[in-house]
Amino acid sequence: MSLSTPAPKVDPLADPEDFSLVLGGPLFQLLQRVRLSDDSLELLRRRVLFIPLLCWLPLFVLSALEGKLLQGQATVPFLLDLEMHVRFLVTMPLLIVAEQIVHQRMLPMVRQFKERSLVPAEAVPTFDRAVVSALRLRNSVSAEVVLVAIVYGVGVMIIWRQYMALDASTWYATPSPAGPEHTIAGLWYGYLSLPFFQFLLCRWYFRMYVWARFLWQVSRIELNILPTHPDKMGGLSFLSATVNAFVPIAVAHGAVLAGQLGDRILHLGAKLPDFKSEIALLVVFLSVLVHGPLLVFGPQLGRAKRKGRLEYDALGQRYAREFDAKWLRGGAPADEPLLGSGDIQSLTDLGNSLEVVRTMRAVPITKDALVLLTAATLIPMLPLLLTMMPLEELLKKLFGILF
Repeated sequence: MSLSTPAPKVDPLADPEDFSLVLGGPLFQLLQRVRLSDDSLELLRRRVLFIPLLCWLPLFVLSALEGKLLQGQATVPFLLDLEMHVRFLVTMPLLIVAEQIVHQRMLPMVRQFKERSLVPAEAVPTFDRAVVSALRLRNSVSAEVVLVAIVYGVGVMIIWRQYMALDASTWYATPSPAGPEHTIAGLWYGYLSLPFFQFLLCRWYFRMYVWARFLWQVSRIELNILPTHPDKMGGLSFLSATVNAFVPIAVAHGAVLAGQLGDRILHLGAKLPDFKSEIALLVVFLSVLVHGPLLVFGPQLGRAKRKGRLEYDALGQRYAREFDAKWLRGGAPADEPLLGSGDIQSLTDLGNSLEVVRTMRAVPITKDALVLLTAATLIPMLPLLLTMMPLEELLKKLFGILF
């Protein structure tokens, strides 16, 4: 009779190469238990359908029972509350879909540091510790408990009630001298549906913090940055591509603001130009959120550029002198033809290398990445232009610009 040894438990943090910002945390484990997700974030359709409906459908039913579904005593009935519908039926699905996109597109990003030999051999253990530290923080139970406390203590009690709730009779509350009187649907909205939405949003901010903290730790390592790398970022251009992963997050934020502005335009008589500062502030906020963490590599890129210019300037000076001495001062052998000589091509190649070093960027951020993030933020607000001019006139202006 042979005894089989039990298989050793696999530590999810044992492989530092398997880096993901989203595969972890109490909520992820809960979704696995109720079969709304698996280990690789499949079952996306279930999550996109079930979670938003869990927040939106009870509000629909309760508002219908209270007679505030379409018309009645409320100035803003349930079906005409644009902000609420956008929040649960547009933004929440985007936040859920973003998890799979970020997981798939960010997974190879961390590996690039090693595959491109950016991390010196002696610093690999330090790099691996940074990865493990990030994954442990991502899986933290206490972190999500703190997020829940923030959502209820700040997000609901202060931000939503004082800055986001409409100052009018709505399906969820009626203003009174003693304060807003909430309907049953409003109580469900304020204490269940809205907090869950805000938790998902704050959870993304926490993940961005995990990513920023990891990049800061990596930036403490003296990386093998090549000032002559063709990407003009010392080999760190792959970090700028992280904006592609976070595009759904930008669209989700733009949709939230578009819903808020839409309610104020349709129900309170506001005009879209009145909110120029809010729109600009959101664009700046998202740029800082997505691109800000990449700024930690600025000092290393700056040092590499300064050192590269000195070294390649000296190399260019040396090569130019030897070229001059050989071809202009009679140093070349009499039988060596000038035509077809590789010396001229080498001089050209060296000049190109010097130009790459001279134009090297101080941060791994491209103009295209900035434009993409800004466009993703503003696209959800395009329908609000219809509040300023008819669709026919808007199309005429658009065709006039394009054609």
